[in-house]
Amino acid sequence: MAKTKVGALQIGSVVASKKDTVAKILSFEQAILDAHCEVVVMPEALLGGYPKGQDFGTKVGYRTESGREDFLAYWEQAIDLDGPELKQMCQLAKRTQTQLVIGIIERRHSSLYCSTAFVSAQGELTDVHRKLMPTASERLVWAQGDGSTLPVVATDNLKLGSAICWENYMPLLRTTMYAKGVNTWCISTVDDRDIWQASMRHIAYEGRMFLISACQFMDSPEKLGIETDWPKDKAMIRGGSVIISPMGEVLAGPLYHEEGLICADIDTDDIVKARYDFDVSGHYARPDVFQLSVDETEKSPLKVS
Repeated sequence: MAKTKVGALQIGSVVASKKDTVAKILSFEQAILDAHCEVVVMPEALLGGYPKGQDFGTKVGYRTESGREDFLAYWEQAIDLDGPELKQMCQLAKRTQTQLVIGIIERRHSSLYCSTAFVSAQGELTDVHRKLMPTASERLVWAQGDGSTLPVVATDNLKLGSAICWENYMPLLRTTMYAKGVNTWCISTVDDRDIWQASMRHIAYEGRMFLISACQFMDSPEKLGIETDWPKDKAMIRGGSVIISPMGEVLAGPLYHEEGLICADIDTDDIVKARYDFDVSGHYARPDVFQLSVDETEKSPLKVS
């Protein structure tokens, strides 16, 4: 097996400016270069923004014109897969020779997807995962992904899989990715609660894999100079990025109340040792009793025969 290094970049979106968000990411280029990580994971909705606290003018049974304007503004901050923002991320990955896993708001026609973009160390956008189940009122502005975007991405030493925020609480999604052979779980999130840390340790231990959770950090509205109903002196998202071993041990983080890059040296032999007594999709599985059916076909509203 091999020894390598992984990282999580805790950073927050610049509200209503994807251009400035790109600039903020690029400001960490030297830190990423110096870290020599094989993979760096970035938070959920980093490019495009997480609309925390927004209601888009909606209550059950009606929508407002101002809410439609709010959605238009949010849609305009989303990114296209072939747009300049991801091209700059591809260039960053190539310059730093680092695999990047980036949370984005993907614009597809007039709909938005909360997605994860995989950018290779060679500077190519290779894969995308779209969030299967937006949580609660996220469903108002984000479409659902389908089974066609559940990739396992191989780097020199790792097999990466992605689950976005509360997708991590979907047991069948976890089972699917375990069975695909993931050994490094890449999580983009905005969940900053204490219980999230317990969940991350559990999932790393359950899958006997390395886990990298990257969360946004967004300071208080007062410091960011934005208007919102959120308490003006309280961080909107406090962070909590963390890296965990296959035995559920915290290797780096959690990082709170600041931006930064956390890193950990890892040894893939630890995955084999951890699975000695529990391999969730191997010797501890019971396919004679339990079988999971997964539909990985792309769903389209048009079917031409």
